Amino acid sequence: MADDERAGRAAAARNLMRGCTHATLATLSRPGGLTEGWPSPSLVSVGFALDGSPLLLISALADHTRNLLADPRCGLLFDGTVGHADRLTGPRLSVQGRAERSGDPALLCRFLARHPSAEAYAGFDDFTLWRVTVTHGHLVAGFGRIHSLETDALRLPPADWQELAPRHDDIVAHMNQDHADTLALYATCLLEQPAGDWRLTGIDPDGCDLAAGPITARLPFAIRARDADMARAELIRLAARAGA
Repeated sequence: MADDERAGRAAAARNLMRGCTHATLATLSRPGGLTEGWPSPSLVSVGFALDGSPLLLISALADHTRNLLADPRCGLLFDGTVGHADRLTGPRLSVQGRAERSGDPALLCRFLARHPSAEAYAGFDDFTLWRVTVTHGHLVAGFGRIHSLETDALRLPPADWQELAPRHDDIVAHMNQDHADTLALYATCLLEQPAGDWRLTGIDPDGCDLAAGPITARLPFAIRARDADMARAELIRLAARAGA
């Protein structure tokens, strides 16, 4: 397989994953119960670190959290099939990995920007942020287009996001304060979303995330934006495409 084909497939998988606000989490039922050792699926809200690692804000009272405390191995299904007449022809990505608790406030901020309603319970003692280190992926890009993906395809190395990280908040604030009209064009002209009060909720090397109330949308970049200058160039290029 050509390197550019492999890179394109990896970027598509990451953008599919990053574009989901929710996922199905599969954990292994903890010892001591009637279902010990059996897979246990549940629905969770999900955010993403700059490197693409999934983030979960979950309660210690939930079965899936107790399962992860006993065995950190887990799976996540990211469903991109909504809107397809036959959903089995649409894209979806399953990943496997290990979850661990994280006390990184920057990661919590990324999660809350994506799920502002979670601020109501993020400070509760029983809620903790978890980060999933992905080890394998299984991409179904459409009917008959099935691919296995390894860690390096789904998690970006530090060189791809470390220079962007310190400028992230400034970029988001600048776009929301000074370019709200451009964000609206991104959503309506490039992503065919309805008109609304569109805001930028996050940016990463693969693209940016938009939201208008409960509606969210993902806008991929054509290149991997490793720093603020590259991200700015992509945002300007997309603005031109949208007719800004």
